[in-house]
Amino acid sequence: MRHLYDLRKSELVAWLKERGEPSYRALQLFGWLYQKRVQSFDEMTNLPKKLRQELETEGQTATSEAVLRQVSKIDGTVKFLLRWSDAVTVETVLMRHDYGNSVCVSTQVGCKMGCTFCASTLGGMIRQMTAGEMVEQLLYSQRLLDETNERVSSVVLMGSGEPMDNYDEAMKFIDIINDPSGLNIGQRHITISTVGMVPGIIRLADDGRPITLAVSLHAANDQLRSSMMPVNKAYPLAKLMDACHYYCQKTGRRISFEYALVGGKNDSLDDARELAALIADLPSHVNLIPVNYVPERNYTRTPVEQIDAFAAELRRLGVNATIRREMGHDISAACGQLRAEHAGRL
Repeated sequence: MRHLYDLRKSELVAWLKERGEPSYRALQLFGWLYQKRVQSFDEMTNLPKKLRQELETEGQTATSEAVLRQVSKIDGTVKFLLRWSDAVTVETVLMRHDYGNSVCVSTQVGCKMGCTFCASTLGGMIRQMTAGEMVEQLLYSQRLLDETNERVSSVVLMGSGEPMDNYDEAMKFIDIINDPSGLNIGQRHITISTVGMVPGIIRLADDGRPITLAVSLHAANDQLRSSMMPVNKAYPLAKLMDACHYYCQKTGRRISFEYALVGGKNDSLDDARELAALIADLPSHVNLIPVNYVPERNYTRTPVEQIDAFAAELRRLGVNATIRREMGHDISAACGQLRAEHAGRL
């Protein structure tokens, strides 16, 4: 069976054309999938009964189920744990901000990058997510928002997995949700995060997509970064910074650098000065993230006063820096935590 959320609109047109259907039928179907967001073919009343019967036997919409849903009592963040027919689970998070609703999407089941502060990598990577499976993650949040006549306004590919390691499917997902006759989420409202996969950064620059690039940095020297992020051994800071310069020059867009503050490891004022020097000539913004406690790791959170001092030192040195507002702190909203907890209970 064909997973219909896996298909761009043009691919849906071609798929139905093979079955003798005119193009407008595909446009109608695309509207049902993304504008009306129905999952039953019987509800698609402007499609001929014969076509609906064929879709029932040859096509699929939802291929996952929500096995857990948690809602933060602090800020209304919603976290879904979704399970597919092969028993794998991934998380997706709906975050409510003053400026709109954002959804964090996972691109892989687990992760093989091995970052020492992240729960997603604890069990390694099991498999890639398809574009359609990413779409399904987003639609769980959108259907919830439909109940209050709201919409998803932005998407971040910052859930479990490394998007650049699943580049083609991630870009296909973006094409599908960006389509004006569907969800119509503008590419400027989409962020893709990477641990520093240099080939992916260069490819993204050459593709010319107006999406936002976020680079997980977390340390400003190779020795410390390699101890926290094994990917740095393959793509050390010199290569990563070259790729970031190329991206900025090619696209004219600034980069968001993610920096998780770990108590006693990368959070001193000297670390702040080293970071400022590393990115001094890049159009960029630094997003400081108080590290989440993961039971399997021995990292501690940096005290609030020290986080403020770190941010102030960056700003004094001319770096645009903000401290990320923590979302869903009471519902295991860090990437991989809910999945790991659920697996531990099975």
